[in-house]
Amino acid sequence: MDLRERCRGAQVLVLSPHLDDAVFSCGGLLAELQDPRVATVFAGFPPPDLPLQDWDAACGFRSGGEAVTARREEDDAALRVLCAQPEHLNFLESQYGASPPLAELTQALDALIAAHHPDIVLLPLGLHHIDHVLLSDAALAGAARTSWIAYEDVPYRSRPGLVQRRLSALLARGIHATPLGPRADASGLKRVAMLAYRSQWRAYGHRGFEGDEIEGYWLLERAS
Repeated sequence: MDLRERCRGAQVLVLSPHLDDAVFSCGGLLAELQDPRVATVFAGFPPPDLPLQDWDAACGFRSGGEAVTARREEDDAALRVLCAQPEHLNFLESQYGASPPLAELTQALDALIAAHHPDIVLLPLGLHHIDHVLLSDAALAGAARTSWIAYEDVPYRSRPGLVQRRLSALLARGIHATPLGPRADASGLKRVAMLAYRSQWRAYGHRGFEGDEIEGYWLLERAS
């Protein structure tokens, strides 16, 4: 069964590390789903006395709080284009402080999944960035599921060998990965949604994110 068949008519919950990752990495698929929910995990507000971080400054913000407020609004606008429901959790992304313990994040994700009862959970494969890896590991550590669908994290998926190393690490932990086939955005809505993240484009500049990249997906299953 291919990815389209798996997702047809299903309740889908997408776990996104940051306020743009789900759209950049799997916006083409989101455009095809019926009322998907996107839960952004590291979307909390930093302490007001925290110094301005380099990335937020590059995006044109004067404080971390201003950045998160604007980026939540951008995320809402992007997901409206894709007819997806946003949900923002309050964990801090790594630029704002220490990462939450794995067990704490796993517990929060288990509660989130229990609240929504999705048929399918999409999660980042977990490439390079500490927040991406932590979210992926925490979701995979949850007790409620034995299979997931992972999306390849943009932009890190393009780094040579990174996907292969992550798949090898998962296999060593007893998690098997089966490719579900690359997918392109058939609707053109992904590109429109990506443009909603105006602040991020100030920092990214032009890096070839045109919205028509092939998306990569993997079925992850615990070894029986």
